[in-house]
Amino acid sequence: MTVTTARLSGAAGLAAAASGLLYGLVQFIHPAETVSAVSTTGWAVMHHLTLAMAVLGLVGVTGIYLRQVREAGLLGLVGFVLFGSFYLLTVAFTFVEALVLPELAGEAPQLVDDLLGIFSGEGTGGLGAVTAVGPLGFGLYLLGGLALGVALFRARVLARWAAALLAAGTVVTLAVPLVPHSLARLAALPVAVAMTGLGVSLWRARRQAADPAGTPAPAQAVAVR
Repeated sequence: MTVTTARLSGAAGLAAAASGLLYGLVQFIHPAETVSAVSTTGWAVMHHLTLAMAVLGLVGVTGIYLRQVREAGLLGLVGFVLFGSFYLLTVAFTFVEALVLPELAGEAPQLVDDLLGIFSGEGTGGLGAVTAVGPLGFGLYLLGGLALGVALFRARVLARWAAALLAAGTVVTLAVPLVPHSLARLAALPVAVAMTGLGVSLWRARRQAADPAGTPAPAQAVAVR
């Protein structure tokens, strides 16, 4: 097997597209955020899918940024760091939701309820600094998506419509406090579509890293035995 920049770029594109599709899917299957729900199969399935979404998203956004690192400039770097950090934070918190909360539901239901309140907008009890996860995640998502989207749009390397939708989609979340929590999940759909579009665009652009005959350039190839 030969690893090339073109193949890595294509793989990152597929990861970004898959992340976008999963991000859209989980908005429709997310169960109610209640103590009784955390021990159900639906809760486990949804949060494992969310974990996969976040991991694939981190891989995908890394590939998207590296494909146009020079063209994206400093704004692109800032957007990549912030938006990538959003995915990292999602992995960490979703891990707790998927594997820790079900174990605590029977013995510490109030703690579980307080943790669920971080993102549902309900009371969070005396969790202290842990409650910062909510506004921190929102800030990383909003500022990171906006900065990265604008930088990718200006770079003119991948699909510009998807870059514009990424920027606009994250800004839409500012209206989330004005609608019920159940409807607020729909605000994630523009970003889901944007990530899918950017991923497909990156996957298609991978051919530009290969020679005209479709064989990876020797300088880019690394043999893996």
